[in-house]
Amino acid sequence: MLTPRSAPRCEMAAGSQLLLLLLLPGLTAASHSPPGCKIRITSKGLDLVKHEGLRFVEQELENITVSDLHGKEGQFHYNISQVKVMDLQLPFSNLHFQPQQHLAFNINNASISLRFRRQLLYWFFYDIGSINASADGVHIHTVLQLAKDEVGRLKISNMSCNASIARMHAGFSGTLRKVYEFLSTFIVTGMRFLLSQQICPSLEHASLVLLNSLLDTVPVRNYVDEHIGIDYSLLRDPVVSPETLDLDFKGMFFYRAREDQELENHAVEPVIKETERMVYVAFSEYFFDSAMHAYFQASVLAMQLEGEKVPKDLEVLLRATFFGTIFMLNPAVVDAPLRLVLQVSAPPRCVIKPSGTSISVSAFLNISLVPADRPAVQLSSMAMESKLSAKVYLQGKALRVQLDLRRFRIYSKQSALESLALFSLQAPLKTLLQLTIMPIINERTKKGVQIPLPEGMDFTREVVTNHAGFLTVGADLHFSKGLREVIEKYRSAPAVPAEPTVQTTAASTGPHQL
Repeated sequence: MLTPRSAPRCEMAAGSQLLLLLLLPGLTAASHSPPGCKIRITSKGLDLVKHEGLRFVEQELENITVSDLHGKEGQFHYNISQVKVMDLQLPFSNLHFQPQQHLAFNINNASISLRFRRQLLYWFFYDIGSINASADGVHIHTVLQLAKDEVGRLKISNMSCNASIARMHAGFSGTLRKVYEFLSTFIVTGMRFLLSQQICPSLEHASLVLLNSLLDTVPVRNYVDEHIGIDYSLLRDPVVSPETLDLDFKGMFFYRAREDQELENHAVEPVIKETERMVYVAFSEYFFDSAMHAYFQASVLAMQLEGEKVPKDLEVLLRATFFGTIFMLNPAVVDAPLRLVLQVSAPPRCVIKPSGTSISVSAFLNISLVPADRPAVQLSSMAMESKLSAKVYLQGKALRVQLDLRRFRIYSKQSALESLALFSLQAPLKTLLQLTIMPIINERTKKGVQIPLPEGMDFTREVVTNHAGFLTVGADLHFSKGLREVIEKYRSAPAVPAEPTVQTTAASTGPHQL
């Protein structure tokens, strides 16, 4: 039974629960920021990695260092040194995904051929020479745990390893061969133990040190040009299923003068369902919007034509269109050169549909007379709206865009009557954009931006597919460099920093021309 004093407490508790229920969806959404770029590696891609990785493992096992073995059994004294791996046979290997964040690599029924120096003393008989030995039935089971590190780079965070040798035998020659074979049990048993103890430390170093140095070559925060950079930091740990590995990257461009500024991502999250190709890369509208927003912040989406740079036919048409305005001006400025200033008025927006990709651009065009030693006289300020079609393609590891002007219209910001008068300028100005501005823009976009893959790995046979709100690029993988080659290149170099520190050209905050 509720008392008058307990009733307010119950109401407060109910109100708190209701508030928590209202806030919970927002808190959940905030904790799961959608990626601007997503990469999926399929089991087919992992098969290619396995072949290259197996070569790397062979090279690591060939360099195993086994400590000297010496001991005494009764009158038998032995010393084994200079152990060297002569040959490896790895006939059965398997690399596969293991949920939730792991890669499993197994080697079964392998054999390792060894040669080492012997020093044997048995009673009064002393012998020095070399021994050939082989370890058979070698089984190695390793599991690599993948995770996002503190700066957002993919890393091998942990490794478990189990190695065993089923049998090992040594071959002796000479007059004392029978004696050696009888006493070799001590040598073979010790050598088998020492060898099995060195396999896992060697592979652990290869994974946690050498392979992580390869992952350091993946760009995390990189400068694209003198104005903008891109953030490819991982948003969360990779998600591993039996057939795929999915990586969610921020995929946000930033203005170099305001690197800490974040652009909220309200775009559709890319969803990759395909598994037929080795790798899939998905880009949301946010990826492209952030690039255009960064360039807009850098004030580079502008162009100015003045004097002789204005096409002669367009100049004649402009003077005829604004003849009434020019006629009323001071005669001293009537023949002054024309100046056209085109400035994007808001960050362009990208729309991705199954039918194609388009970019909407709003701008204004100011037309003025610029007499010498006098202030400029504005003839008109008109608004412009255009729609560009975008062809997105991948070349090597660079994502490139080819733009084409599709729709274009101009109108006056003052009156509908003036907009009607400007109709005759629409076709000439569209031609101006197509012949003058679009080539400059495409010259920039064809340079592309790098996709976050390790050095030495490239895309081939790329196919771009549009979806509602995002596009995907399906491709196969190709190793242009071996793992060992890339690792040796960066072995003595420091790790790639999380934040870009070297600027080839200082970022500028002033206006620029296209």
